[in-house]
Amino acid sequence: MSIEVTRSRCVGCGRCVAICPGNLLRLDEAGKAEIRFPRDCWGCAACLKECPTQAIALFLGADMGGLGGRLTVRRENTLLHWTVRLPDGSEKTITTDSRRANRY
Repeated sequence: MSIEVTRSRCVGCGRCVAICPGNLLRLDEAGKAEIRFPRDCWGCAACLKECPTQAIALFLGADMGGLGGRLTVRRENTLLHWTVRLPDGSEKTITTDSRRANRY
């Protein structure tokens, strides 16, 4: 499991670099985010939630039941719109409210 950065969407804000708990992201010479050690990523999704341009996706390999899909998230105030896109082009979006994240 690891993340992928779409360089054309990255604006170089550095928010992902600051939030990564494993210190795995950095800005390259062009000012774009890149993951330094993909195998060390544990998929916490902190960088996905922090990225304002949806430039970061979590790769969902077969070991995750994702069959090569990609998970992205778009923030809209307190709402998080999680979208899974599968290789066949199908997608599903689930919306969560961060204000209710800890309610059981």
